[in-house]
Parts: sequence; C-alpha cells; structure tokens
Amino acid sequence: MINRTGRRERGRPHPRLLAVAGAMALAAASTLAPALLSTAAAATAGCSVTYTTSSQWAGGFVANLTLTNTGTTALTSWSLTFTFAGDQKITSEWNAGVTQSGEAVTATSLSYNGAIASGGNTTLGFQGTWTNSDAVPTSFAVNGVSCGAVASTTPSASATSASPSPSASASASKSASPSASASASASKSASPSASPTGTTSSGAAPQLHVSGNKLVDASGNTVLLHGVDRSGTEYECVQGYGIFDGPSDQASITAMKSWGPVNAVRVPLNEACWNGESYVNSAYAGSNYISAIQSYVNLLNANGIVAILDLHWTDGTYTGNSSGCSSAQATCQKPMPDAAEAIPFWTSVANTFKGNNAVVFDLFNEPYASRATGDTTSGWQCWLNGGTCNGISYQVAGMQSMVNAVRSTGASNVLMLGGEEYSNDLTDWLQYEPTDPDGNLVASWHSYNFNTCSSSSCWTSEVAPVIAKVPVIPGEIGENDCGGSYIDSLTSWLESENTGFLAWTWDDWSGGCSSGPTLISDYTGTPTGYGAAFKAILGAL
Repeated sequence: MINRTGRRERGRPHPRLLAVAGAMALAAASTLAPALLSTAAAATAGCSVTYTTSSQWAGGFVANLTLTNTGTTALTSWSLTFTFAGDQKITSEWNAGVTQSGEAVTATSLSYNGAIASGGNTTLGFQGTWTNSDAVPTSFAVNGVSCGAVASTTPSASATSASPSPSASASASKSASPSASASASASKSASPSASPTGTTSSGAAPQLHVSGNKLVDASGNTVLLHGVDRSGTEYECVQGYGIFDGPSDQASITAMKSWGPVNAVRVPLNEACWNGESYVNSAYAGSNYISAIQSYVNLLNANGIVAILDLHWTDGTYTGNSSGCSSAQATCQKPMPDAAEAIPFWTSVANTFKGNNAVVFDLFNEPYASRATGDTTSGWQCWLNGGTCNGISYQVAGMQSMVNAVRSTGASNVLMLGGEEYSNDLTDWLQYEPTDPDGNLVASWHSYNFNTCSSSSCWTSEVAPVIAKVPVIPGEIGENDCGGSYIDSLTSWLESENTGFLAWTWDDWSGGCSSGPTLISDYTGTPTGYGAAFKAILGAL
C-alpha cells in the first residue's frame, strides 16, 4: 500500500484471527508432554523412521526425519525416542519439542502435528554439532513401541564442506574512519573466480561470508541470493493478532520453492516483540516470539534457504517529515532505530543465531534520517553515528553502534546496511561505511517503481559503483501496478551486475496486488499479476 508520502504502509491489511490460535499453539509447544498410547492401542501400534543426514560439515550437521505410523490405530500425539550412535549435540530443532540427555534424545509432537493417521507420516528435523562421530542412530521407538523399520541416509561427499571462516584479507583492510572506509573497500581482495551458485533443494543453507565484493559460501563459491520477503512478523505481534500472518510450515516453504531457485527469505522483525516490552501481548512477545522465529529460521535453513532477519519496526516518538505514526511504540517505520531498544535487540538476536552464518542480519529496514535532520550530510552522519540527531526526539542507534553490538557477542554473521531514503539511496554508503572487524558488511538496497532511483541511468550511476566495491543485496524490489515491467527491467540489470534480489512480499493480503506489491493470492503460491511476473523471472534463472 502507498501512503501520502509515496511509501508502502507496512500495516496489517486485514484481520487474521486464525493466526492468534496458531501463534498461541506454537507458544505452548515447549510445554507439551508426550501422551502414551493406551495398552489396547499399543497392541496395534507400529512405526517406521527414515533418518536423513541432509547436510554435514566438519563439526556440524543437519538431519531430517520422517516418522510413519504403520500401526492400525491413529496417533493423537507422539513421543519419538532414540540414542545417537556418535557424540552429536542438538542445537536447534523444528516440528518437534526436543530434549537431550547425553546421547539419548526425546522428540515430542507439537499441537499441529500430533495426529498421524494409520499409514500417515510427519516430518521433523534438527541441526547440531559433533566432535568425533556423526554416526546415525539405528533404533527408534514411538510412545514406547519399537519401530519395526529404520532407514538412514547420509550426504554425498559433494554435500560436505569445511567450517566457514571470515575472509582475513577483507577483515584486515577495514579502517576506523568513515572516509578511510571507502578507500578500504576498494582494496578488498578480488572475488573468487568460481561461478555464482545457489543452493540445491536438499541440504542446508550456505554458511556465508564476504570476500571482495561477493558473498561466498564456506568453500569460496559465490552465492547470489534470490527470494522473497515474508511480511507479518513485524506487525501481527504488536497489533495483538499473533506472530505470523499466514502459515509458517513446510508446505508454505515448499510453495515458495516451487516458483524457482529460492534460496533466501527475508523476515521482518519487531524489536518490542523480541524484547518483550510491556505493551505487547505476552503470548506473542519475549521467549514466545523468539522461539517462533527460531523455529522458522531453522525450517528455512533446513530447506537450503538463507534467512535474512530485518529490524523493521522500532520504538521512539517521531512526528517530523514523512512520519508514519505519532506513537512512541514500535507500530510503524521510524527514520532510525532507537538506541534504548535496538541495541539490546541486536545483542540478543546475535547471541541467538551466532555460529549459524546461514542467517544474515539486516540492521534496519529503511532509514530516512535525512528527512528528519533536514539535509543529506547530517542525515548520513546520523545514519552512521546515531546519538542526538536533529529532528529526532529519541537517542538514535547508528549503524556503527549496531555493528558493534552484534560483534560484541562473537557473532560473525553477514550484516546488511540499508542506505538513506528508505534504502533506495546508496550514493554516500561507501563514504560512511562503518568499521567491521570481521569484514562482513554488505549494502542493502530497495528498489520500487515509485522510488527516486528507479531508472537504469540511476542504477548505473549510483548503485553500480557500490556493487563494484562491496556486495549489494536488493532486499526489497517490486512495483505497485500489479504488473511486471519494472521488475523485468530491474532484474535484467541486476543479473548483468551478477547481483541477486528478493521481492516484496509473499503475503496474501486483502485486495491483492492492488493494495500493494503482494506476490500471491493464497499460500499455495497462486500468483497475483505482479507475482506472475516475478515467478517467470525466477523460473528463467
């Protein structure tokens, strides 16, 4: 949707009451206890398990399990138990509540997948670490009944890789001052000669870092990110409706991947919901919100998809130029994030996901500091340094302080930094690039047909020079006319620059694409007119 300033309103387009029940069920998942079959039911119980090591690298792995009910009685809930044959430790899971004691593991059903009809099945999975052995388990039981058949598979040699490490040369080339940072960017090492790659439909998402002006995986292969934004987690929680707007399950991700080589999904977040601020319904805030985001990220990664976590809505009273709302609460887009909540937010997010470089942190959705401060120079200075900024009543978290917050945790994840004018203006990005000891910064760019920089001449003069020095991720592209002429020309240009892109947004909103750049008319993946154009673009990659 477009407001009077020419920007999209990131509001909830219409009530989705079912999302409330879904989020409450997810929040309660960790407290579910396994329900044992009755003695009579146990006599007819049976199960089989397929355990697949879908990805493996030195010290880490991702496993997916399919549990099939081979008994004659339907299950209403399940508790799957097994013992690792190696020294694996589970670090995150999806579609199950998991506990581990030594090598013994118990995975229990959640509210939405406990029922398995006779002959039916369900899937679950987890990511973990190992030191000496990643040998697969050979014996499983469900609700105390031993499974009669167990199958296991491991990845081929080509699926394995070494643990990722940041580019030392890129880290060493960084400078402390903004002006020196631009020249440092020019001195970064040349990009690998390997051809651009995505990820296959099986296996874990790539562990990313920056090398020169490219994103690369742990083996040094260039990775171009193509995908979609999944809006909802920035507004549902603070508006009291739930956490996700629509489904967040395997079927919804499968629908995304059916459009083409989708290897990235950007997830907008709300700092008040993550931090558990008092004005947010506790069912959708704090640990409940964090657990829901963790589960979704794990599921994306298990599908070979990089998760981009974006700080979208923040606290702070702002009523100046281009104000989206007058509330001090995190209910709209502000010109810059507030230091009081954004710094704790990024410290917590970084602690939650450090060690998993298949998660990218987009530090702030769409800065427009210059509109608040009154001129370009003071706007970019506010963008970098934060603090007291003209026209903004609260203390601002600048890009440098947010970079510092993430790195203080030991997290080396790639960081996206959107430029000015709603991330559409990158002209001074290189000059004001923050210092990063890990050398893992990329420029985030948003491009719509209604932006100022919306012509090929502007892309060539303003964006191409940045692409030549650092990776650029167009985290949002789109158009508000239900057509595809703009994204057709834009993506053709981006491909000529060996740059990927993500389209706003994979959401079924009331009014379809006539109310804003929404790609789908239902969550099975039926495209809108605009979505059909983007689906064709993905299909041609």
